[in-house]
Amino acid sequence: MKDYLVRGMSMDGLVKVVAIRSTELVRRGAEIMKTAPNATAAFGRALTAASMMGNMQKVENGSMTLQIRGGGPIGTITVVSDAEGNVRGYVTEPNVPLVEKHPGKLDVGATVGKDGTLTVIRDMQMKEPYVGQIPLVSGEIGDDVTAYFAQSEQIPTACALGVLVDTDCSVKVAGGYLLQLLPGASEETAVALEQGIKNAGAVTTMLADGLTPEDILGQVCADLGVVFMETTDISYKCYCSRERVEAALISLGKEELAEIAAEGKTLPVECQFCDTVYEFTPEDIRELLKKV
Repeated sequence: MKDYLVRGMSMDGLVKVVAIRSTELVRRGAEIMKTAPNATAAFGRALTAASMMGNMQKVENGSMTLQIRGGGPIGTITVVSDAEGNVRGYVTEPNVPLVEKHPGKLDVGATVGKDGTLTVIRDMQMKEPYVGQIPLVSGEIGDDVTAYFAQSEQIPTACALGVLVDTDCSVKVAGGYLLQLLPGASEETAVALEQGIKNAGAVTTMLADGLTPEDILGQVCADLGVVFMETTDISYKCYCSRERVEAALISLGKEELAEIAAEGKTLPVECQFCDTVYEFTPEDIRELLKKV
C-alpha cells in the first residue's frame, strides 16, 4: 500500500485536518540510517510530522525543516519536507540502546530526551526564512509538535504520531494526524475533538487494523464530520545530485581543494540524507579548481 496524506476540513469549516500513512517512507529512512528500533520510532515520528507540516505550508518550491535536539542518546534529528510532503532526514546517532516503557512499547521520549528544543525553519520563498523554536515538552515528538503550534504560531493543535516497530526490527506501520482549530471554533468543537481523539485510540492500532488516513480522520472527527479536499502521494525523497555536491566542494575554496587533489586519491562523498555516494577522481577535483 502506497504512502499518502489527505487534507480536509470539519463539516462546520472550523477545524483543519490532515492524516497520513507514512509506512514506506519511514521504512526507507530507517534503511538508509540503519537505525536501531528506538531510533526508528523517533526518526519515523519526525518524518511523519514533517511531511504533514510541509504539505500544510503549501508554498510552491518552499520547504520546512524540523530539527529536534533533546539531549537523549539519538542526538539531533533533522528532517526536511518539500511543499508536497516528500521528506528526507538524518539522525546523528542511529544505534541507540533499546528502552521500553513496558514490554512491547518503545520509550521514544527517553531516546530523544526532553532537555532541549524543537526548531521549525520555514522557507516560504521570501527574503528570510521563518524560524520558530520552543523547549521540548516530552521528547515524544507528537506532544512537542502540538506545543510548537500553540506556543510559536498560536494555533490550538492536536498532533498524534505512531511508528510500530515489529519484533524483527522492521517497520510494520507508521502514520499520524494533525488537527487545528481555526478562529471562531467553539468550546463545543474543542470538546468534541478531545472526545474523538480519546475514543479513536492509538494511531498505530488504527493503522495495524487496516484503517486508511480517511478512516482515521473519520474516527477522530466522528462528531464533527469531515470534508476531504486533497490527497497527495508522498515518499522519502532526496534532492541530492552530483552538481550540488560539486558546488559544495567548490565552496571549500582553492587551498583545500588543491590539497585534496594533491593526495592523488578518489574522494567519495556520501549524501547525509540518502545512501548515494558520489566519487571524485583527482582529475575531477582539478577541474573543479578551475571553477573556484
